[in-house]
Amino acid sequence: MPLVRISLLRGQSRPYRAAIVEGIYQALRENFNVPDEDRFMVLTEHDADELVFSRSYMDIERSDGFVLIQLTISNTRNQAQKNALFASIVDKLGRDPGVRPQDVMISLVEGDKGNWSFGHGLAQYVSA
Repeated sequence: MPLVRISLLRGQSRPYRAAIVEGIYQALRENFNVPDEDRFMVLTEHDADELVFSRSYMDIERSDGFVLIQLTISNTRNQAQKNALFASIVDKLGRDPGVRPQDVMISLVEGDKGNWSFGHGLAQYVSA
């Protein structure tokens, strides 16, 4: 059910981008029990003037490898599950495609289950 938006600077290879998508999806499957085929992701590359981020906010040194990940999810997970997801994403992206932990920013946006329609104009999670 998560909707994932991924933003990074333009110029990465197709395999690099695919590894980011796959790593996030696997972390969601393992930590949020996301079902098979529940994969809805948008990866957008930006020019440097379109992806604006601090290189040093909170004493974290970010590089051009910065990856911004925003996940829209239902408000059904506790903080321990969220923390496990954050750590898992950073670990997986560090292994493949080699994103530095300092360059991964994750934001969760939570809403009610009734806010989702996967097609046919129905709120599948709350429809009888």
